[in-house]
Amino acid sequence: MTSRYLSIDLGAESGRVMLGTLEDGCIALEELSRFGNKPIREGERIYWDIPALLDGIRAGLAKAGALGQVITSVSADAWGVDYVLLDDDGEIIEPVFHYRDPRTAEAEKTVLAKVDWPTLFDETGIQYMLLNTSIQLCAESPARLAKATQLLTIADAINYLLCGVAKIEVSMASTTQLYNPRLAKWSDRLIDALGLPNAMFPEITAPATTLGPLKPGLAAETGLAKLNVVASLSHDTACAVAACPAEGERWAYISSGTWSLIGLEISEPIITDACRELNFTNEIGYGGSIRLLKNIIGLWLVQECRRSWAAQGNDYSYADLAGQAAAAEPYVSVLNPSDPRFLAPDDMPRRIADACRETSQPIPATPGAIIRCALESLSLLYARTLRESEQLVGWRATTVHIVGGGSRNELLNQLTADAANIRVVAGPVEATASGNILVQAIAAGAVKDLAEARQIVRNSFDTKTFEPNPSEATEAARARFDQL
Repeated sequence: MTSRYLSIDLGAESGRVMLGTLEDGCIALEELSRFGNKPIREGERIYWDIPALLDGIRAGLAKAGALGQVITSVSADAWGVDYVLLDDDGEIIEPVFHYRDPRTAEAEKTVLAKVDWPTLFDETGIQYMLLNTSIQLCAESPARLAKATQLLTIADAINYLLCGVAKIEVSMASTTQLYNPRLAKWSDRLIDALGLPNAMFPEITAPATTLGPLKPGLAAETGLAKLNVVASLSHDTACAVAACPAEGERWAYISSGTWSLIGLEISEPIITDACRELNFTNEIGYGGSIRLLKNIIGLWLVQECRRSWAAQGNDYSYADLAGQAAAAEPYVSVLNPSDPRFLAPDDMPRRIADACRETSQPIPATPGAIIRCALESLSLLYARTLRESEQLVGWRATTVHIVGGGSRNELLNQLTADAANIRVVAGPVEATASGNILVQAIAAGAVKDLAEARQIVRNSFDTKTFEPNPSEATEAARARFDQL
């Protein structure tokens, strides 16, 4: 039996509407539309352009309707931590702040004056980051909070705008640093301590929950009269991990994109002093599983370098940069990708050069050398983070599954295998859309459970294996990296 589903997959650079067709134990994906996700900048302020995203989504849904096929459901997934505020009329209160907006620097002081870091972690199991929803909400003006009747994270807001039902799916709720995973509910303790309005927080729903039909106006506009809206897994990383082609239990994953999310899938949260000190996070996955992971900078370094060079008239493709990096001399200089200096946009090549200069290392002089330095440093950070996660659970992973757009970067894949001395399996690229669609299929009864979903992924996509080939140069670079 054939069934079809739509995934609205929103990322930091772009959004897409994908059609997933499930047939004979395989899933086939087709990109119906792709649209940019360009933040609005007003001086230092950075906002998300939600109306532009909605225009792109509507165009994709219209293309789906024009196919004349029976499509069961649609669901949105997106990055975590960001949110919209809704007023009494259910309308979005503009602006919708971007997690890179600098307002969080002052709000951090407000949060820590009310709740100390050990309490924040003990209540939520979430790693400390300036961009956490808890800190962002404390940056809001009293006037905006007074006007807000409801808070929705980005993907859940899209689902709401499609069907009119406002709920937050648990994988996304767990990223806010306002959810208690042990009690499986919003943390009233933190919400009260931070002075946030309790009534603003909506019902939390489980993955694979059908929210309702597409709004009549949208259904008429797009030709999708019988389409249901589902809360699949709203968090994009939860979707990507659900679609890892893994078997057994002792494996690790890296969801590789603008951010890299690296960790392990376990059954219970680890909320201990050691976990807090290593700054790992416990996020909810499908079936109540826990994603013990660390959210670290990823290909943002490469993306920002590329953007800087394009502004200077050198519009390199990612393939161009990968080729130049592969040809560059290895392990000349290393940097700490987690250095806060790399979080802000603009002139990333200069920031990388400054970091190398300050640590008395050679300054990479060509685009290839700069990208190689970034990728090697990222692989060393991956290896270090993997070892830390293994310390917390007491076992060693046998394989790392790298999924998402970054899985196409073969140089980074091999560097990761070498640095972590572990087998790397790269792919699928479209793990997020696949996970979103397969959980919708579970909601529809077309797929039994997560084990069957992962078998479908293994049936459907080619992967590439990278065996470790550590060297003295790798170990010497690791020693320099550890000193950073």
